[in-house]
Amino acid sequence: MSDEVERGNGLVPVQYHQFDISDEDGPAGPGLGRGHNGLAQVADGTITVMTGIHTGDVDVTVTLHHAQPPPGSDPWQEIVEISAHSASGDLMVRGIMDDLDEDLPVLSFNGPGDYRLRIHARGRDSAVDLTPGRVTEWYLIQAWPAPTRETTVLRQTDTYGATVRTR
Repeated sequence: MSDEVERGNGLVPVQYHQFDISDEDGPAGPGLGRGHNGLAQVADGTITVMTGIHTGDVDVTVTLHHAQPPPGSDPWQEIVEISAHSASGDLMVRGIMDDLDEDLPVLSFNGPGDYRLRIHARGRDSAVDLTPGRVTEWYLIQAWPAPTRETTVLRQTDTYGATVRTR
């Protein structure tokens, strides 16, 4: 069990079915194709989280921990753990074309180095390919310092993720 260091929540702008997790000073991780897990991919040093909606806002909660926490307790449909690296200590959730209205907590809260991210998603089947006027998708990103290891899939139950995995 882990003590939570910090928590933040906000709306994240989505374009083209995605929002990013990146460190502007260096690659966030080794390449990982989206077909691998249907939720997150790493390409060109950026972690991309795939959303069901094409454009709009998703609700994202970030929690920071000193050690590996238990998975989120809400009814999450997809849960994937990936390793991430922060060259500058500025690993953050970012929109790909628009800035966040208010920044979420910095995922690399312990400074430059290696982290583990557990990304949870629900609601991705609600408005696939649409631009809804209200939030239809929720994400939880838990982060803690940890050495690099293989991606771990903890849950895969939504239809959108299954579709992404077959591309």
